Amino acid sequence: MADLPKIFYGKDFEPGKKFMSMGRTIGESDVMAFAGLSGDNTSLHTNAQAMAQSQFGGRLAHGMLVASIATGLQHRMGLTEGAIAALSTEWKFTGPVMFGDTIRCEIGILEAKRSNSKPDRGMIRFSFRVLNQKDVLCQEGSLTAMYWWEGPPK
Repeated sequence: MADLPKIFYGKDFEPGKKFMSMGRTIGESDVMAFAGLSGDNTSLHTNAQAMAQSQFGGRLAHGMLVASIATGLQHRMGLTEGAIAALSTEWKFTGPVMFGDTIRCEIGILEAKRSNSKPDRGMIRFSFRVLNQKDVLCQEGSLTAMYWWEGPPK
């Protein structure tokens, strides 16, 4: 795993580098807040009694909540400080995240290329692997973002 500078710009990303985030425990308050914000109040997330009888044995965190937390973990590592905008994502939900699970993200650099049309910018494509406390893969995907290549204009 690589050491992290304070602010990353496009030129700082090397394909093949990998970073591991700190852990983040998913609590009931996270899920209930997300249910309220998103309007997704399905039993999978909000009905403890029904989900206790399910194949999962309890309530699940929203997949999109976990994906959002994954990008927050990326930010906490400083990997987004030089970013201008997120451009696209591709995401797979491969396993449940339960209340009380602690997730962490392995984030890799898939591609880093300077823009031909706007040379002060570049595109960085990240890979994400979201793992729980048992090292089980729960989600994986990629995110492409635009970055200042050498720093913001002065």
